Amino acid sequence: MGKGIAISVGLAAGIALGFAGAFGGFNAFMIVLVMAVIGAVAGAAVAVLDGRGTFGDYISGPSSGRSDR
Repeated sequence: MGKGIAISVGLAAGIALGFAGAFGGFNAFMIVLVMAVIGAVAGAAVAVLDGRGTFGDYISGPSSGRSDR
């Protein structure tokens, strides 16, 4: 996952959690948070099973063999 896509997904998740917390209270916030974590783990599992990478690649991006500094 590219950094731009990761930032967009993180922003969308943050907005969803913010709306859930603002309009639904703490319980709705926790439900959305738990479902987001389950979705992220399921997405990583599908990527690994399809042979598109490892869990580490899904979280931090594929290694290019060079330092990104």
